[in-house]
Amino acid sequence: MSIVVESLRLGPAQAPTVMVKDTIDVRGCRTRAGSRALEMAPPARESAEVVQRLLTAGWQVNGKTNLHELAFGTTGINRWTGTAENPRYPGRIPGGSSSGSAAAVAAGLCDAALGTDTGGSVRIPAACCGVFGLKPTFGRISRSGVMPAQTTLDCVGVFAASMAPLQAVMTVICPDFAAQPAADGITIGVLSIDGVHTEIQAAISEALTLSGFALTPVSLPGMDAAYAAGMTVINRESWLACRELVATGLVGDDVTGRLLAASRTSDEELAHAEQVRAEFSAATDRLLASCSVLALPTMPDYPLPAEEAADTRALLGMTSCVRPFNLSGHPAISIPLTGASGLPAGLQLVAAKGADEQLCAVAEVIARRCHSNKQFTRR
Repeated sequence: MSIVVESLRLGPAQAPTVMVKDTIDVRGCRTRAGSRALEMAPPARESAEVVQRLLTAGWQVNGKTNLHELAFGTTGINRWTGTAENPRYPGRIPGGSSSGSAAAVAAGLCDAALGTDTGGSVRIPAACCGVFGLKPTFGRISRSGVMPAQTTLDCVGVFAASMAPLQAVMTVICPDFAAQPAADGITIGVLSIDGVHTEIQAAISEALTLSGFALTPVSLPGMDAAYAAGMTVINRESWLACRELVATGLVGDDVTGRLLAASRTSDEELAHAEQVRAEFSAATDRLLASCSVLALPTMPDYPLPAEEAADTRALLGMTSCVRPFNLSGHPAISIPLTGASGLPAGLQLVAAKGADEQLCAVAEVIARRCHSNKQFTRR
């Protein structure tokens, strides 16, 4: 199925299990990031801090998972390692870049999985595969031992089939993750997004109504500019991280093409993107001072069949609803829903910086109330 690239059994045999995206170091294993250019990389001398914390807490690491090559793509299609099958929605793309981690959870191969999210790379595959996916506040989770070493966007995130194991992982990898607060007095600011599939919008509206929380329509100007700025920043940072690998000639043509285009990002474009970052982050902060969380789709449309998703560059719009919050650094989670056609939809919630606990509390309530009304996609 190309979900797991290396099976492991590190930790107690009867412990809860976690799989790890192959951009995250596990001691004694090669970190290959789904690329032939890293096929002979030396084994990691130490595990990433998040992995070591899980092992110390008694979790079992039972595998490393596949991904879109060099974590630079949205579909999860990988022509070297193979593309992870989407277990719940066969034939549909698993989403990228953390495709294998989302698919492993959906397939029941582990209790939880770690991924990374630079421009939607946890929330997109979570939505595609019908699982929960959390991107924490930028900087709250250690990235020691995680590729790329330098980033202003990337976060280690968590996948799970329900909120309980997701939060259990967070209490381990985030030392100051507090006890879950009561989800009282919550107001959800509902963002209207143009171009969303009518079935996805209907599923989200139903879920929010079932939540029982106070709902208020809100607007967040600058989403399009933030998306574009996020692309500029990821292009510059990915090129700097991967240019030596591109020079080997061993990176796949699709990713090479994107990286070579990224190499042309100018200093002026980057400076403008940083200005947009500051303005959009401040605007989001102001909006979240007036409501507890924001709600919007994770993806504007259903995941495509794999045979229609060969050109990653043509599908970057999949991340239009998620990428802005990498730029701003706010925590965000994707809650799995099902559209009227039986295909996966995601409800994305966004909270104030540092309010990851409240975000999880609200997500848990929504998931529980939707499940009791058969809207939640647990299978």
